[in-house]
Amino acid sequence: MKVLYFHQHFSTPKGAVGIRSYEMARRLIARGHQVTMVCGSYGGGDTGLVQPFVGGRRRGDVDGIDIIEFDLAYSNSDGFLKRAMIFVAFALRSVGLALTERYDLVFATTTPLTAGIPGIFARWLRGKTFIFEVRDLWPELPKAMGVIRNPLVLWAMSILEWVSYRSAHRLIGLSPGIVDGIAKRGVARDQIALIPNGCDLGIFAADVEPWRPEQVKASDLLAVFAGTHGVANGLGAVLDAAAELKKRGRDDIKLLLIGSGKLKPALQERVNDEDLDCVIFHEPVNKVRLAGLMANADVGLQILANVPAFYFGTSPNKFFDYIAAGVPVLNNYPGWLAEMIRDNGCGFAIAPDDPSVFADALEQAVQDKSAIREMGRRGRELAVREFDRDLLANRFVDWLESEVRR
Repeated sequence: MKVLYFHQHFSTPKGAVGIRSYEMARRLIARGHQVTMVCGSYGGGDTGLVQPFVGGRRRGDVDGIDIIEFDLAYSNSDGFLKRAMIFVAFALRSVGLALTERYDLVFATTTPLTAGIPGIFARWLRGKTFIFEVRDLWPELPKAMGVIRNPLVLWAMSILEWVSYRSAHRLIGLSPGIVDGIAKRGVARDQIALIPNGCDLGIFAADVEPWRPEQVKASDLLAVFAGTHGVANGLGAVLDAAAELKKRGRDDIKLLLIGSGKLKPALQERVNDEDLDCVIFHEPVNKVRLAGLMANADVGLQILANVPAFYFGTSPNKFFDYIAAGVPVLNNYPGWLAEMIRDNGCGFAIAPDDPSVFADALEQAVQDKSAIREMGRRGRELAVREFDRDLLANRFVDWLESEVRR
């Protein structure tokens, strides 16, 4: 089987972003299939291709994956209009490939929602099998966040969502809420699979070089957030907790924000203005380097803005990295991950928008290091039992193979 795989934000492990598509592609190849990955140039990502672009694209083999990378640079720091134009440009170029490449099955994954457009054309103009993976519910999430308010744009996105879902032979949702959201659009439940993000145990269980930023003493409690510094992430909550810790005179707790994003300069400015010395910023790192950091961390911060659409409609990479590393998770919003943390005793599930409770959890972690080590152990057991990347990727490949055989 030859799979034409569309993921605009694809990256290999050399990059500092999620590698779900890379791992899924590698599992397909290991099972004897061919994969052509179509992507853009994503800030923080690394496709592995180094040759110059010719005619707006470059193509080459990376770890057995045939990669086509368009010269369309994208960053979370870009403004809305620029990002929208890049999304549309990627979709249009992808349609061209969907109509000309040789393949058996087209697989497209969000975000953005426009990722489904080449699959729509492949299904209806070439009669190809189309599988659509939904990582976020659009336009529900941007509407709930207030990022998109124009009713015409929201209407157009809603139509595209409906057409994408109805064009796909099968769909994949990364969280229970996403599966429910797809079903509410009229898709039969037996056409939807729940395949959440996975744990890269081979990376986080490997021999790595532990490290900490030089500002963090060996005796300090180190709480790490590794991800985008954007509106959705609600990192103001971390700074609010830092302000509360400062009031309490706690200089033995350090909060490390590692990554980049549109709001990072504003967050840094606030830290400087309020002398929040316990907050440390760091540039993004790749997965291996992150594994070394988490080997020396005490708590992983799973932070999102307090938006109800997030409660069951997200499947954050960072959560699965934390438990793969055996680090307890501090989660600050309700939903399926909070329930999982409570049910498995692998961290702290706190109420949103409460700096005092946030600070209390961190102080509790300082006071009982043996307890948080036990939380981390239980998290690691959860990672092995339910979210091993090999387990989930094999389920993914089985599902695609069964669709082609139908």
